[in-house]
Amino acid sequence: MASLIRPSFDVLKQIHSGVYNMSQIVEIRMKPIGYVRRTTKEEDVKDRSLVSKIVIRKNLVEALEGLEGFSHLYVVFYMHKVPEKEKKELKVRPRGRTDLPLLGVFATRTAFRPNPIGLTLVELLERRGNVLFVRGLDAFDGTPVLDLKPADSRDMGGNLRVPRWLKKLHENDSQVRSVSKH
Repeated sequence: MASLIRPSFDVLKQIHSGVYNMSQIVEIRMKPIGYVRRTTKEEDVKDRSLVSKIVIRKNLVEALEGLEGFSHLYVVFYMHKVPEKEKKELKVRPRGRTDLPLLGVFATRTAFRPNPIGLTLVELLERRGNVLFVRGLDAFDGTPVLDLKPADSRDMGGNLRVPRWLKKLHENDSQVRSVSKH
């Protein structure tokens, strides 16, 4: 049985005050609520136009009730294909591009992070029993799904700020998509 081990109130006070040795914090264990299913294992997970299935454990079907009322949801998943050595990297260049700055992994969307947890906003197309059909999921076939959260209009701040390097990356992506369509 998977469980979450919660620190005591005293430990939380020590963490907050900076006294507690953070390396002593216990591990968190979770049980997937389901798995991603893709048409083929070779599909390009970066292609956000593709439809994926999320197959939820049958004992959790009741937890899906009401989800159909939402057009979009966040999928939280474990990036199980990230090699152990990559989890130790603390700085990366976005998408490996040398023209972009070397940044801490928490300032990027890289899969290479200490806890390789993915979060993607997807379009919910349909629910059939314990199977969700979604568009835009950037996860491999067989990826463990940890949680689902319905998207709310309050989730996006009106004045979203991003650094220049990300704007440059998005501009380049737009140019590549425009060229590939011709």
